[in-house]
Amino acid sequence: QVQLQESGPGLVKPSQTLSLTCTVSGFSITTNNYYWNWIRQTPGKELEWIGAIAYFGATYYSPSFKTRASIRRDRPENQITLQLTSVTPEDTGIYYCARDLVWGAMVPGRRNITSASWGQGTQVIVSS
Repeated sequence: QVQLQESGPGLVKPSQTLSLTCTVSGFSITTNNYYWNWIRQTPGKELEWIGAIAYFGATYYSPSFKTRASIRRDRPENQITLQLTSVTPEDTGIYYCARDLVWGAMVPGRRNITSASWGQGTQVIVSS
């Protein structure tokens, strides 16, 4: 059974780069047809799709994050990483990684379907 576990620093200062890791167990990140998405929920807002990396390595980003986000994968470690540059307090929230058969803005709405798997999320606070 696939399990996803997000990890990160918890607290980041404004203007710094946020680095998060999603460690996947029980399932290879190179398995055909699956996409590995990053989503976040900031206070008072709905779930927001950030970007994704495909099983074959292509990356996709929301226009809102295209200039600041970078998603990579570490195949030997079976991990997905997210870097978000120039963070501000508005980036405070819970960050999730999710496995799905799709990528894009529809991913948050598919959270409870059978083929989607989400991690528990990791809290990020941006504050000086």
